[in-house]
Amino acid sequence: MKRSNRLAWIGAIALAAIVLLSLVAAPNNTKLNTGSTYNRAPDGYGAWYAFMQQQGTSIKRWQKPFSDIQPENSPVTLLQVGGYPRETTLDNQEREWVEKGNTLVILGAGGRVTEAEFSTMQKSPQGDIKIDTRRRYKKANSQQVDLGDRFGAVVWEENYKQGKVIFSTTPYLAANAYQDYLSNFKYLASLVTEKSNTVFVDEYIHGYKDADVRKKESEGNLFSFFAKTPLFPILIQVGILLLVLTWAQNRRFGKPVALDTPVADNSEAYIQALAGVLQKADTTNFVVDMVGKQEQLQLQKALGLGQVLLERQALINFWIEKTGASAGELDAVLKLQSRKQPISERELLSWLGKWRTIRLIRNS
Repeated sequence: MKRSNRLAWIGAIALAAIVLLSLVAAPNNTKLNTGSTYNRAPDGYGAWYAFMQQQGTSIKRWQKPFSDIQPENSPVTLLQVGGYPRETTLDNQEREWVEKGNTLVILGAGGRVTEAEFSTMQKSPQGDIKIDTRRRYKKANSQQVDLGDRFGAVVWEENYKQGKVIFSTTPYLAANAYQDYLSNFKYLASLVTEKSNTVFVDEYIHGYKDADVRKKESEGNLFSFFAKTPLFPILIQVGILLLVLTWAQNRRFGKPVALDTPVADNSEAYIQALAGVLQKADTTNFVVDMVGKQEQLQLQKALGLGQVLLERQALINFWIEKTGASAGELDAVLKLQSRKQPISERELLSWLGKWRTIRLIRNS
């Protein structure tokens, strides 16, 4: 085999390997499937959808854009379960649709994290409803609140002319994880069937689309899929690079150029000097205090908790709710951070390592 042909084959194999590794090994950080009736995981709604079908309820999956939904012979109730908290205000299209007499049920609406217990049992005509969230909505008046406590509303409704919107601060009101709490399933069923409307569950927001919608949005082939993902520009660049290397047969593009003398980084030198002074002064507690506060602020920012340092237990509870991870590492670094006694260099290195682990978990 000639050298040029061999390089071309190597380039093609390398490109194919990059594509396969990117598709198979790339981490899935999206919560798009949370709340989908096709999802059998704890955060899905497959069990509740089956429950509704067994009750003989007229319920359908909606796999088209919101703008395509039109009332049949009677008003419609549309259930949306989001993976991320959304605003409690409606856009113009949603408001106009609701005002015509339709009902919009939104699970996962925005609410502030309060001092309420994470797990509570809320009273309802269907029985005790298990709620696992500290989020509460405080702007609803007593006539609007359907579930709530002294910290605010968990479920409330707002009227828009002939229609209304029902909000819930938790997206997991009747998720698969609550199959042992039948009252949760019955309660959500009562919300969506209150007016005997035709009930639709929005699956379009979870990425499920009817065939005609996929065709209309040009998602019917593999090239269209890659064209709409961040992976596509990377593959184009890698392909061009491989073609250039193949064409050049791995030869140099000109004479070698001597490297410039690196310029000293004054900021790095200052940091190293300061670190040496702190080490000699044995002031590890100062390092723990300053670094710990900054790490905690970065963690709160990533979790959407603002820039005011929270109490240790409140931060731990929200960490468990948001990531589903164990609280062991976070509890350990926060306890050590609150100690006033100096710590050894070995303990300091271990503490920094645990913060690194926490950053990896929050970014995963």
